[in-house]
Amino acid sequence: MSWLKEIKSIAQRRRLAKELGGKASIAKHHERGKLTIRERINLLLDKDTFQEQGKIAGGAHLNDAGDIVKFTPSNYILGFGNINKRSVVVGGEDFTLKGGSPNAAGLRKSIYAEHLALEYKIPLVRLLEGGGGNIGSGDVDPKKPQTVGEPVHSEPRFKVISDSLGQIPVVSAALGPVAGFPAGRLVASHFSVMVKGTSQIMTGGPALVKRALGRSVTKEELGGHQVHAQSGIVDNVANSEQEALEQIRKFLSYFPQNVWEPAPRVKCENDFADRTESSLTNIVPEDKRQTFNMLDIIELIVDKNSFFRTSPLYGPELITGYARLNGQSVGVTANDCRYNAGAMTADAAQKMRRMIETCETFHLPLVNFVDEPGFMIGPNAESAATIRYGMAAVAAASTAKMPWASIRVRKSYGVAAAAHYNGSNYILDWPSSENGPLPLEGGVAVAFHREIEAAKNPELKRDALEKKFAATKSPFRSAESFAVHDIIDPKETRPLLCQWANNIQTKLKNMVGEEFFSVRP
Repeated sequence: MSWLKEIKSIAQRRRLAKELGGKASIAKHHERGKLTIRERINLLLDKDTFQEQGKIAGGAHLNDAGDIVKFTPSNYILGFGNINKRSVVVGGEDFTLKGGSPNAAGLRKSIYAEHLALEYKIPLVRLLEGGGGNIGSGDVDPKKPQTVGEPVHSEPRFKVISDSLGQIPVVSAALGPVAGFPAGRLVASHFSVMVKGTSQIMTGGPALVKRALGRSVTKEELGGHQVHAQSGIVDNVANSEQEALEQIRKFLSYFPQNVWEPAPRVKCENDFADRTESSLTNIVPEDKRQTFNMLDIIELIVDKNSFFRTSPLYGPELITGYARLNGQSVGVTANDCRYNAGAMTADAAQKMRRMIETCETFHLPLVNFVDEPGFMIGPNAESAATIRYGMAAVAAASTAKMPWASIRVRKSYGVAAAAHYNGSNYILDWPSSENGPLPLEGGVAVAFHREIEAAKNPELKRDALEKKFAATKSPFRSAESFAVHDIIDPKETRPLLCQWANNIQTKLKNMVGEEFFSVRP
């Protein structure tokens, strides 16, 4: 007996599965300037490393002789592969077939992707383009018994997604319209990116919005990049699919494979740990009303060309990203005084909390450049519940245990300042630093308002009081009383942080495993 016929049938099914939604559908997809899911996977992964799971998942239509007359493949492609020689699980919808809305096999594979990455303890990459579930095939007979919902004993469907966030790096890319459940998956990631002009992210699409709310909007108006770069739904926006995939590769390079491994450290080949930058000495203006570019400070201190910025347009008062110090991967946060003086807005607070929780989950050291004037105030800040989100950031910081270095560049004031330190902080002051319960000007205005109002020249009185108390704000006092580790010449910052990166290595090697409270979307 020979199995030749069955073996040929395997090869035939594999060939048909690779045709996706067919030549016409693929051509239409390319005309829109988009890659197919298989092209995306091949571009993302190291060459020839993709190991597909469920190659012939789908449905074959057979004739009476048992020959295949039609084959509908799963419209979710899934498998193992390598990124920078490290294993990942990658999966994504095939938009050329039913617009990515999952067929039976596609739904099973999309759910299995989470389980597979968790089982093997390796990062999960989702390449999303689809509309989630559909209402059905239209052949439901209401007179016949139906299987509705999941068994009552089933594990919650979303538990595996939450578990993933606490154990492995999860990254997602919106590479076309993403709505419903795929949109939920996208935000349940440690990093997400969308493509300008060709991707949109929506809880419900235009047809649903029209039916439910009576409003006519386009996909781009509803969830285009101009909306979500500022909403915080995605971390970054890319100009092309190729750029989006490259951002995913770069993001993962800063992270361990899972929480049971220490944060990666690579050989620093294009920089020197003892490099000093004399331009840092005068980068902060003496006039506190003048702004400066904190991004310049970050770039001058971390390993050259290693800073990867995230969420630049969401909560711009806070800069976030990842970098390396003498090869050690670190998270980076920094106040940006060019936006609301760097004050903690509701958006900036949520951004800070999420960054802290991500670094804590993966035991990634955090380097914080502090220029915090306090919580944002005013009617808009109150209606945005700034104090609630701000205290969530403070709570995250106060309970975090990963190594944390804070460079006090200028201001560190109020309750909001507590979000910039944890219990094992390495704190360095620049000569320009100042700290206290309130900024000097605000504190004087509050504490001495009666004296100022009663003075013959209120402005002169206010100025005299501010100068009097300014003399007590010298950063030398903190250093002399050992309230900080040291006050330094700014140009010494990189060498000292690189020494710190060396000193924390033993701690990092012992900081492995799941955290009690990991990152949440």
